Amino acid sequence: MIYYLTLGFMLGLAAGFAAGPLLTLVVSETLTHGLVSGIKVALAPVVTDAPIVIVTLLVATQLSNIDEVLGVISLIGSCYVLYMAYESMVQNEQKDNGEEVKPRSLTKGVFTNALSPHPYLFWLSVGAPTVAKSISVSAIAPVFFIGGFYLSLICAKVLLAVLVGKSRSFLDGAAYGYTMKFLALVLVLFSILLFVDGLTLLDLISA
Repeated sequence: MIYYLTLGFMLGLAAGFAAGPLLTLVVSETLTHGLVSGIKVALAPVVTDAPIVIVTLLVATQLSNIDEVLGVISLIGSCYVLYMAYESMVQNEQKDNGEEVKPRSLTKGVFTNALSPHPYLFWLSVGAPTVAKSISVSAIAPVFFIGGFYLSLICAKVLLAVLVGKSRSFLDGAAYGYTMKFLALVLVLFSILLFVDGLTLLDLISA
């Protein structure tokens, strides 16, 4: 069981610090609205991943068109992340004008994570087979694996939010504006990558 706890912890740590739309959103929300907003985004997988894990474990061996399903999710996710990039730029301008902006950080994090194919791909390719194997060792082994994975995943993103939150005071004025524009461009890049992933999964372009 220690093996599966360690395996889950290491995989979660890697996923927590891996570049992606959710990680970028943690940074941008922390810079824009503060540490609490960044932590809310970091907690998004707690809300979204339970049904993702359950569904993938139940249907992974039954869906013959899983790539098509993931492709559609990826295309929708691409559009949403592109919208997030636009909103990031708009919020920056509103902040400069002194307008009040409601964070809605948890909602943004939930949609960003749920509309990304990465959680689904992880659980289909790595998570589900590991859980199936761990059950043969012990009935509680899957709990150790999943618990270790999400503990380190969330802690990694919360740690990033804390570090970014400490740097907010150094990002006043022009530095803040340039940083938010850069993060918006990064979100645009991830939107393009998600769009390409979707087309690839739908066999509309070659990998």
